[in-house]
Amino acid sequence: MRNITAFLFVCATSVVFAQDNTTWHDVTEWGVEGRGWVGHERLRWFDRFPAKAEKTVTKPVWNLSRHSAGMMVRFKTDANAIHARWKLLNSRLGMPHMPPSGVSGLDLYARDDKGKWRWAAATRPDKQEMQAALLTGIAPGMREYAVYLPLYNGTESLAIGVALGAKFDRLAPRLAKPLVFYGTSITHGACASRPGMAHPAILGRRLEMPVVNIGFSGNGKMHKEVGELMVDVDAACYIIDCLPNMNAAMVTERCVPLVNQLRKARPDTPIVLVEDRRFANSWLVPGRAKFHEANHAALRKAYEQLKASGVKHLHYLSGDDLLGDDAEGTTDASHPNDLGFVRQADAFEPVLRRSLGLK
Repeated sequence: MRNITAFLFVCATSVVFAQDNTTWHDVTEWGVEGRGWVGHERLRWFDRFPAKAEKTVTKPVWNLSRHSAGMMVRFKTDANAIHARWKLLNSRLGMPHMPPSGVSGLDLYARDDKGKWRWAAATRPDKQEMQAALLTGIAPGMREYAVYLPLYNGTESLAIGVALGAKFDRLAPRLAKPLVFYGTSITHGACASRPGMAHPAILGRRLEMPVVNIGFSGNGKMHKEVGELMVDVDAACYIIDCLPNMNAAMVTERCVPLVNQLRKARPDTPIVLVEDRRFANSWLVPGRAKFHEANHAALRKAYEQLKASGVKHLHYLSGDDLLGDDAEGTTDASHPNDLGFVRQADAFEPVLRRSLGLK
């Protein structure tokens, strides 16, 4: 009778299973982008914040920082099939307004022959420990790939699998300064259908830059304790997009101190202040429209005050056009759908290019 027991052996740092002739590559062995605070102690490898943050940030921010939002791993391979095996922190795989594919799934992109990132495959997780073929029947050739990690769940482990004998080059995280996005559930990624559709990820691909995503659902509130962590990261640009979780009084109280905190530590790093998007149905609900008007006015006043005080390299993004003008860019009036995230990226891109001195 045929022996179907898997024969396991280790070659360098790759694990090979003879049963399915797959070589598994543990991504922690070469690193993921979007994992800031490199060199700082962590409680879990895929935590967004270093261990020291647990003692300073609020409990909700700390718990949300354990999600792997914004993380992405790159590699090259000539394999005709790419597999993944990953374990999730939380058993809640999806949410009422956001599918498991975005909350807990992986998202595969590949560079085409012109060097452009193009979507290739996504996953549909249905349990905490998953193994899946991301894509099979791939045309011959050596290509660069990127896999985005889950947005609203923590990642405990992730390995990429290719056929035994296929070439596999591990691409270390780029050393370029990252874009650091500090924001709310929208920055966090709600409600993208898959991880690569959140606007920080879209902008990372468009600008060919690493991204650090510190969006915290319901808890992006310009906290000084988060600012203390942000200045540890030598960023290309700090994007502050917290207004959806704040009111005008909070903006008035916290915006100027946060910008001054960042500017004191990083005198030349561009900072972009972002107005909140308008609820898609605020034209029908006067209370919501009034809330947005007050928030926008408070942020604009803070921006003008900072400019008048001599703060340099400060930029501003209006919220009126973030989701478009047809009310089709959201899942629930508040959080973008995929269309809304593309529109957000379109609005952010020219402001970021100006702030970075790019064409």
